[in-house]
Amino acid sequence: MATSLTKNSAGTPGFEKTFFGHPRGLATLFMTEMWERFSYYGMRALLPLYLIAPDGLNMNPATATAIYSVYVSLVYLLTMPGGWFGDRVWGPRKTVAIAGAVIMVGHLTLALPSSGTFFVGLGLVALGSGLLKANISTMVGQLYDGPKDARRDGGFTVFYMGINLGAFAAPLIIGTIGENVNWHIGFAIAALGMALGLGQFLLGSRHLNATSSVVPTPLSAAERASTLRKAMIWMAIAAVFYLITVVSGVYTLNWVLIPITLAGLIIPVFVLARIKRDKELTGLEQKKMSGYIWFFVAAAVFWMIYDQGGSTMSIFADSSADNSVFGWNFPVSWYQSVNPVLIMALAPVFATFWLALNRRGKEPSTVVKFASGLVLVGASFFVFLAPLAIATDGTKAAAMWLVAVYFIQTVGELTLSPVGLSVTTKMAPAKYASQMMGVWFLAVTAGDSVTGMLSLPPFSFNLNKSGIVAVEATVAVIAGVLVWMNRKKVKELMGDVR
Repeated sequence: MATSLTKNSAGTPGFEKTFFGHPRGLATLFMTEMWERFSYYGMRALLPLYLIAPDGLNMNPATATAIYSVYVSLVYLLTMPGGWFGDRVWGPRKTVAIAGAVIMVGHLTLALPSSGTFFVGLGLVALGSGLLKANISTMVGQLYDGPKDARRDGGFTVFYMGINLGAFAAPLIIGTIGENVNWHIGFAIAALGMALGLGQFLLGSRHLNATSSVVPTPLSAAERASTLRKAMIWMAIAAVFYLITVVSGVYTLNWVLIPITLAGLIIPVFVLARIKRDKELTGLEQKKMSGYIWFFVAAAVFWMIYDQGGSTMSIFADSSADNSVFGWNFPVSWYQSVNPVLIMALAPVFATFWLALNRRGKEPSTVVKFASGLVLVGASFFVFLAPLAIATDGTKAAAMWLVAVYFIQTVGELTLSPVGLSVTTKMAPAKYASQMMGVWFLAVTAGDSVTGMLSLPPFSFNLNKSGIVAVEATVAVIAGVLVWMNRKKVKELMGDVR
């Protein structure tokens, strides 16, 4: 903690503890998010490996990839209802506390040595992550005196570093113990990480803005009753449907995976169509939404490939890569630490680079950055073809091939992801200002749902085959070229947004 000279509410100079010059509450949220991401990314690094391991669930690679993709898509799909609960039911602070407890219980359930409870635990972690993700970011914003507070952007940068610190450390600790000692002990350590984050949050919540406990737009009694009634009806329908499939003997895991995958594709389309057709939007807002759809589709294609770094590439590394450096072997899950450490190293470089180009009047437009991100993620899978080819005769591909793929994807992420977050806030219609960040996350849902669909019947593709990888790479590069070719059209739809 640093101490800085500030003014109290009465205007009298005084000393107030800060966190690197930011409100003390940022330390609470930084540590909470760091430990939550530690638990999330640690479990995620183990997930595909546990699913295919002989001493795990011993599944085939296609099913493991489908489960991983559906899980990730579900986390981001649940971000929207998570934000809704924070806005209308519990308020951000209470929602995050409940979310942390749900995540912890989910990891503990994964730690049980029973395949019957494994997917229950996975669902609980997804539910808790969806509840937490939008609301903790909201509370970071509430620490500052409105959007014009000069410290605001820096605060989010510090917060973002917490995410990457947790993501970097998790595979090194949880992955090592899970792979080398016991899978379920690894999942238990993920639960411990979330417990530490939840404890930090509860102890430090007194430093948060008081508005974090306020429900911004609470449900009326009639709305609460109606929402509860509809939820119970849909739960009853689902329960009856799955009871019938179990009793009739036709139930398989695909009866869960395929509906979730379809929902991950249908819901984003429905949400965008609903906003686009809203007659209350002005002509300019309608126009901007038409432009935003270009960015949304581009982002979905990007995440379709990018998120396979934790599934397709991890499964390949487990069977076909020489996971060693100078003769020293390391766990497969360690590859998942490459991206966060590169993010921490390269993010300041990119920020400085964009500013330098901006001062010269040469900074690329948002459209060009998106096109670059798509071409780069496509190029990463063209590079992935090299280790796939090396491994065809049983030769182990060098670890640096995979590191090169992760490096190119990270550069693509820095070109597209932060820009996407920014353009989402700039192009959001006033009526949907607080919901559009959830819409942006639905692009991740859509991208991962496509991956899940390719891995499930009737396709059941093994995504570690050169032909499939080449097709995906080509689709991304073509999408990037199309965005670039239509850059003038998209800029015109963006109006005054650059």
